[in-house]
Formats: sequence, C-alpha cells, structure tokens
Amino acid sequence: MPEISSPNSSVTPPVAARKPVERTHHGDTFVDDYEWLRDKTNDEVLDYLRAENAYTEARTAHLESLREAIFKEISDRTLQTDLSVPARRGGYWYYSRTIEGKQYALHCRVKVAGDQPPATDGEIAGEEVMLDGNEVAGDSEFFSLGTVDVSPDGRLLAYSVDLKGDERFTLRIKNLETGELLPDELPEVHYGSAWSADGSTIFYTKVDDAWRPYQVWRHALGSPGNDSGDVLVMEETDERFWVGVDLTRNEQAIMIALGSKLTSEVWLLDANDPAGDPVVVAPRREGVEYDVEHAGDQLLITHNADAANFSLASAPLDAPGDWTTLLEGDETSRLLGADAFADHVILYRRRNALTELAIMRRTGDGFGAPEVLEFEEPIYTVSPGRNDEWHDTRYRFGYTSLVTPGSTYDVDVATGERRLLKQQPVLGGVDTSDYTQYREWATAPDGTQVPISMVARKDVAKDGNAPVVLYGYGSYEHSVDPWFSIPRLSLLDRGVVFAIAHVRGGGELGRHWYDDGKMLTKRNTFTDFVAAAEHLVQAGWTKPERIVAQGGSAGGLLMGAVANLAPQAFGGIVAEVPFVDALTTILDPSLPLTVIEWEEWGNPLENPDVYAYMKSYSPYENVTAQRYPRILAITSLNDTRVFYVEPAKWVAKLRATAAGDSDVLLKTEMEAGHGGRSGRYDAWREIAYSLAWELDVLGLS
Repeated sequence: MPEISSPNSSVTPPVAARKPVERTHHGDTFVDDYEWLRDKTNDEVLDYLRAENAYTEARTAHLESLREAIFKEISDRTLQTDLSVPARRGGYWYYSRTIEGKQYALHCRVKVAGDQPPATDGEIAGEEVMLDGNEVAGDSEFFSLGTVDVSPDGRLLAYSVDLKGDERFTLRIKNLETGELLPDELPEVHYGSAWSADGSTIFYTKVDDAWRPYQVWRHALGSPGNDSGDVLVMEETDERFWVGVDLTRNEQAIMIALGSKLTSEVWLLDANDPAGDPVVVAPRREGVEYDVEHAGDQLLITHNADAANFSLASAPLDAPGDWTTLLEGDETSRLLGADAFADHVILYRRRNALTELAIMRRTGDGFGAPEVLEFEEPIYTVSPGRNDEWHDTRYRFGYTSLVTPGSTYDVDVATGERRLLKQQPVLGGVDTSDYTQYREWATAPDGTQVPISMVARKDVAKDGNAPVVLYGYGSYEHSVDPWFSIPRLSLLDRGVVFAIAHVRGGGELGRHWYDDGKMLTKRNTFTDFVAAAEHLVQAGWTKPERIVAQGGSAGGLLMGAVANLAPQAFGGIVAEVPFVDALTTILDPSLPLTVIEWEEWGNPLENPDVYAYMKSYSPYENVTAQRYPRILAITSLNDTRVFYVEPAKWVAKLRATAAGDSDVLLKTEMEAGHGGRSGRYDAWREIAYSLAWELDVLGLS
C-alpha cells in the first residue's frame, strides 16, 4: 500500500453522528449507525453533506490549477460549434447542433434537397431550429430532455423537460409550422413517447412511487391532460416489470414493451387506430426475453426461448405468437437485435468481446445469409446509428476505438460500399497516431480468462512503473465497449495507461458472461477486477500503488467491493454515484427500483442464502479497520437510481472504522441527478475534477 501524503491533511474531516438502528433479517442483526443520513429534508443531513463538500474542497484546493488546465485541454480539443450528421425522416434531415459558449444542444432540421445529407462542416441553409435547449433550460441549474419526438407528418414536436434531475418530466407540444406551443401540458411523465400515424394522439409513460415506469397513457391533442382527460392504455401491476412505448420504424404500429430483467412481453397497437386495443405478440413466459421488429409483411423476433445467446424468428402479422426460426442461436455469438427495413435486415451481434453488424437482404419471401461488415483494427466498437427511414437503401452506423474518434458511416446495402460522413474532430494539434491500443487477458481465480482493453501513448514504457487508470462496471449485461474520449487524452498525454476490465456481469462474451457475474455468482465480478489489476502488475506494466480504479453506479459497487477485498491492489479509487449500500436498498421494496432489481441481485427478503451472500460483499457492511487506498466518492443529491445516502453512509463508516491514515473524500452535487451535472461545460469541469484527483494519486499533479 502506498504512503498517503495528501496536501492539506491537517484539515479536520467531518464526523457523522452515530444514531444506531437495528436491521434484522433471517436471524441476523446488523447495527446501522448512519441510516439517519437518508432524510435529505433534514437540515442536519444537509449540513453534513455541505461540511463534506467543504472538507473535500479544502483537501483538493491544491489541484485547482490542474483542474483548470484539464478543463482548458478538453475545451481546446473539442469543436464546440458543431453538428451531428443529419438523419433523414420523411421530407427532412434531422440533426442536433452545439454553439460555443452554450451548455445545451439545439435540435434542428432542414428540408430534403438531394439524396445525400447536408455537409456538417458549416452552416446549413434553410435550417429550422425546432428546440433550443438553452432557451428551455433558462436559468435552471439542471436540464434534461426525456423525449424529442416529431410527428410522422412533420408538423408537431413533442418534447419533455426535467429541471431537477429526478427523471420526472413535463411534456409539451410545439407546432413546428407556427412555432407556437399548444396548450397541452403533461406533467410527471417518464422517458419516451410515441405518435399515432396521423399525429392526432401521443402516447407516454408514467412512473409509480418507486420510480418504475408502469403505465402507458394516450393523450388526444386538445383534450385535458393526464388523469382528467387522458386514457390509461395499459398498467403493469407486477413490480418486477417496467413499460416503454415507441412507434415502429414503418409507422404501422405503436409498440408497448413490458420487461423485467429476465422476461419480456410486447403488445402492438395499430398506429392508424390509436383508440384501438393492443394485441400481444406472445404472452410472457418466465425467463423468456424477446424484442420485436415490424418488418412490414411480418414480424421479426429476437428471443432466447431456445438459445441462451438468442435466436431470430419471424411471425405472421395475424398470428404474432407463431414463431418460425430464421437464425438459430450461436454459442459464439450473442444476438443483440435486428433492424428491419423494406428490403433488408441488419443484425447487431457480439462476438469475441467485440460488436458486429451484418446485412441480411430480402430474397423473395425470405432473407439471405448474414454478411458481416469487417474492420481492420483489432479492438473497436461498431453500433447501429440513427436509421428512421423504412425504405432506406443505406444503413447508418457508428464506429470508434480507443484510438479512433467516433465516426459516422453510411453503408450501401446493395453494394456494401461505405461512406465516411463524419469523424469526431479533435483539435489542439492532437495526432491520434501517437497512441496505441492493446488487448490482454487476465486469469481469474477460477481460471477464467478476462479481457482487458488498453490504450496509451506509444512512448509509454512497459517498465513496471506506468501509472494506470483501470475502469470497470460488470452488471446488467452492460458491456463497456472500447470508445474514444477527448477528456481521456489529458491522462494519456501525462503518461497514464487507461484500461478497461471486461469483468463478468457484463455482456462482452455473451449471455453466460452475464450469468456468471450476477445473483449468487456476483463475487466473480469483483475477483475478475482484482485479477485484472494483478495482471497489469505481473505483465510488467505497473505496480499496485500506481493503479487508480474507477467505476460508477453498479460499477461503484464494484469499487466498494474491491476496496474491501483487495485494498493493497490499488493506490486510489474513484467511485461515482456508487451503489455501495446494496443490501439495505435491495431489502427495502418501498425504495425506487428495488423490486425490479431482485432478478439481478436476488431477493434477500425471502431467501436467506441471497441475504447471506449479499451481506458477504455489500461494501457498507464489510468496511473493516484495515488501511484503504485513497477514495473519492462522487454523488448527486437528486439521484433517483442510487440515492446519495449510499456513498454518504459509506464514507461516514470508512472514516469511523478504517485505519487512521486512510484518506476518504465525499463530493455531493446538490443540484443534479444520476448522470451528474447536465450542461456540457459543467460536465467537463466535473470530469476535470476527477481526472485531476486521479493524477494526484498517481503522483502526476
């Protein structure tokens, strides 16, 4: 363990009062000294959080100039007045645009004139600004959009706004022909929306007290909003399930998707008859997940009814539950989805810890064999882009790697010819050829090979002393695919190696990779990450005190777990909105999203084995009087996914329990949600804050 010699160490840290309460389950009693911090309406709680912020500010004051330098590097390397590649829908090209000095994007469109999208290297003649996020945000400290949805005829824009960070939005309708706002105003709605085919009706979702989207509502324009005039289309009473609503690409159906972590059910409603009754594609079967694409004359279903890595089936429109296999499941390839168009289907898959796209062209009544799009780099990420046009003969996709800035391509489906439309500009004289990427494999305690993706400057020596930031997540089958990052350059140019540990619990190597890192195998996630850190040492890259671990949300649980499990393996840990009081949360079904989470973690309320297993790794319960690496915990007061109280309790217990020279900081954003600050410049400053702290731990400040 490295010596801790942080500046301003004489500043006295806050001490949270101990107010013990007992929690008893399955004959086990746990004394929780800091549960009182949960009440954010309590002035004592707010005063404590402010005191922690003041302490953290004092302890990191020496990094102010470095933070400013990194912020300037990010802003100088970013083309701040820029626009996305326009995507066609109907008679318009749609895109977003940023302006230097402005926090939020403008959502724009221009009428179609020609077959190719407008160039993105200058102003676009005839531009129509549909929505200016800066105007809508006004003076609010926080601003987020839940939907930006144009009606099929292009006349109306539905958009929803959250000004607090609690992910409850107010939906408004704008007449794009006149610029006027309609009187329709729908408060307390959730993400997403779906228009009827004629634009007379809009569908939206609402959440329950646990922040679970559980209802789909129908609003006829001009009618009284919400409960007074809108119609409840569907309500999901099973607390494990959530709902979403969307309009299919061919604008033939409103799709209502219901899902838990393990089970799906999809209903279709004729988009030309918004007041009609939805029809179920296939009734839910426990453990069967499926997604539906409306392919015009048939439905395409991606499902795991007969294969863990998912198969592709077709079904008649008048018998949607009658599935015929088109592609059988493959043990080496995880089918993530299928995009259907008039003349082709694009498969989205995962193979060998990389993503993959493949084209299937229509051949009479069926489809041809998949033709994979090949790429030269050994490590990369390819993913579907925005593809709104049902009759499009080109497919938009994104491409990036650890050394290749995000790039937008169109591929001609008939010929396979690709056209690069735009690559993310990187200013400031950066030469991306100065960097190189690696793929290495760590050996977990049970012998499993765990992939690690790495990037560094080419001149970084593999001499056992390289500073390393090791990133991990490992939950919900979410894969941390390689991506290019302008802020990361501020680490790389100071000699830091950035590495991603693709630990179990993610989906990088297929469904089994997820299954082997959840429920009663969750500890694999943590031991995989420690194995990755140890591999970097054994392979000659670095030494433990030169490694900073980083993760957020469920990745923050990973950070807390490895801090307890192997504190000697790291010099520092950044835990962002960390899920570190996991057992307390999952034991309380009244808390937001808890019941939904039981299929990920298990139900410790009912199952004593799950309770014991979770208690064995939950970071808060397992803080001990050992010496910890330096820790920076970052949270947000209005986070509805991982409550601020989790890192607040964790830090309080670390202070009271850990060895005396352990160094722990808590930073709470008092006006933000799960994603942190919302404006791009504010977000850059938050990134600069974390990067400066990491560099300080690594001795590079």
